[in-house]
Amino acid sequence: MLLYGSQKGQAQSIAEGIAEEAEQHGLVADLSCLNETTKYNLEKENDPVVFIVSTTGDGEPPDNALQFVKRIKRKALSTDHYKHLCYALLALGDTNYANFCNCGKTIERRLQDLGAKQFYATGYADDGVGLEVVVDPWLEGLPASPAGSIGLASQSSLTCSLPPLSESSLNVPALPPPYLDVSLQEADTIEQVMNAAIVGPLNKETLHEVPVSKAVQLTRGDSVKTAILLELDISAYPMMTYQPGDSFDVFCPNRAAEVDNMLSRLGLQDQRNHLVNISLRKDTKKKGAQVPSYISQNISLLFLLTWCLEIRGIPKKAFLRALVEHTGDSVQRRRLQELCSKQGAADYNLYVRDPSLSILELLTAFPSCSPPLSLLIEHLPKLQPRPYSAASSCLTHSGKLHFAFNVVEFPACTGRPVGRRGLCTGWLFDLINPSPVFPGKAESSNSPALPKIHVSLRPNCSFRPPSDPSVPFMMVGPGTGVAPFIGFLQAEERQKNPEGVFGETWLFFGCRHRDRDYLFREELEGFVSSGTLSHLKVCFSRDDREDEESAAAQPRYVQHNLLLNSQHVTDILLRQNGYLYVCGDAKNMAKDVNETLLEMIKTELQVDQLEAMKRLAGLREEKRYLQDIWG
Repeated sequence: MLLYGSQKGQAQSIAEGIAEEAEQHGLVADLSCLNETTKYNLEKENDPVVFIVSTTGDGEPPDNALQFVKRIKRKALSTDHYKHLCYALLALGDTNYANFCNCGKTIERRLQDLGAKQFYATGYADDGVGLEVVVDPWLEGLPASPAGSIGLASQSSLTCSLPPLSESSLNVPALPPPYLDVSLQEADTIEQVMNAAIVGPLNKETLHEVPVSKAVQLTRGDSVKTAILLELDISAYPMMTYQPGDSFDVFCPNRAAEVDNMLSRLGLQDQRNHLVNISLRKDTKKKGAQVPSYISQNISLLFLLTWCLEIRGIPKKAFLRALVEHTGDSVQRRRLQELCSKQGAADYNLYVRDPSLSILELLTAFPSCSPPLSLLIEHLPKLQPRPYSAASSCLTHSGKLHFAFNVVEFPACTGRPVGRRGLCTGWLFDLINPSPVFPGKAESSNSPALPKIHVSLRPNCSFRPPSDPSVPFMMVGPGTGVAPFIGFLQAEERQKNPEGVFGETWLFFGCRHRDRDYLFREELEGFVSSGTLSHLKVCFSRDDREDEESAAAQPRYVQHNLLLNSQHVTDILLRQNGYLYVCGDAKNMAKDVNETLLEMIKTELQVDQLEAMKRLAGLREEKRYLQDIWG
């Protein structure tokens, strides 16, 4: 069965093309629009279903898919409602707009929540660079079974390709020259074993081990994302002072279960406590080759895999090329060659890069691949600490440091049978679970002691409130992007005095639902009541609008609220020498805010695009348009 949701006709055209091609091959493919509910019944559908859906506006479903999306999002549906359903999905979107492929992602998430099984990896096509870049290889790989309907046989996947790729001559990158000699040596003494298995990162001189003194869940249990606020007790380190806008690094280890799996996969379980000796190969042809500086001498293999290497890192094509040489099965060798080849670029993106597949997940999918330890050390990057913005001020919380984060979720895909959490956010969540309290809930006096973590300050000398308190400034921070601005406003509140002259302060905040993920709501409204925050502009992208007229008047995203206040924003930036701070997602939000600012400047100053870009660039140079963004 083929089901489509289409706003401008592209998804419908693709679905019709699949149906026509199926017909030419003597196959049956029932085609329906998602709003034609009398023509299909997913509750009783036993044949595989292919969804082709586009996204419109700012991440909304097409008009003819809106009711379907609302239907499958009903809370009354059980987690096994679609356990009988087998599906594949092609999502169309445009990265020039917010919430790329959001309709497709929403449908897929709900199908999985309701127990449906995926038989073919989801395709995410970008109209910004050309839909055909993803659509064509996705359609080529879409399997067709001899039983007469789109089905499960002969399907393209991480480990299996279909014509034309499987029959193509390949342009494979050159084999990277090996450059390290690695050996394992049994420790001579118990003391040597203990020293080699030091718990925690090595660069102790720049680190502080601090206890987590409080953990609060900021979102409600039924929100799409789980946001957590952690409080760290830094009172033991009086020199560890931070300013509003500063961030800090959290050093987290690789997950113990994944390290154990990697040791097993390498056949080195029994040598986990052996010392690792690394030296440069004398015959290497690699230019500038050197032993990685972040790997110290006299550490154990267990320590190496736990604290030094990013075993969650996405394998680059050069790594895949090197793995070919250590793969015994000819079919698996060929597939690895395809994935690193020029011809297999779409498959690499679809099955490796886009789902953030790790090297361990790749090795699990290719069981005949047995790389030596040296290859991992040569190709895996350093395990990096994860940065977080301080969400507090020392003036308000003496000896404490707050930060907020969303627990990152990576969904299941081909190559990853079960979804997993982000490395650091998942680790932090597990450390405090089940201790987090909810805002307004009394804390348990007998809750277990919370753990210690290693952190290091990262001063940000530019992302700071104006030094002159009379200068107005505006902050844009949807979701956890609001975190540093809590620190800004706490400091502002403490420094205010009745005799002083203080400029206006604006905060543009957005989230999905007012009652589920409005982070720091009480504190933000308190800032308004005290006069610390002059204007609080909030928007909720997923709350239902009562009618079309009110929906049009209600902003959905932070950039819409900027537009509604265009005259004030441009006046502060262009005439009052004010500041604008943006914190959050770089890929969508920050990009959309930047485009909105350009349009506002063009309108306000009656200039063309080039002149508006020059004015915005000038604000950046003057450090009055500042970003703290991540992607």
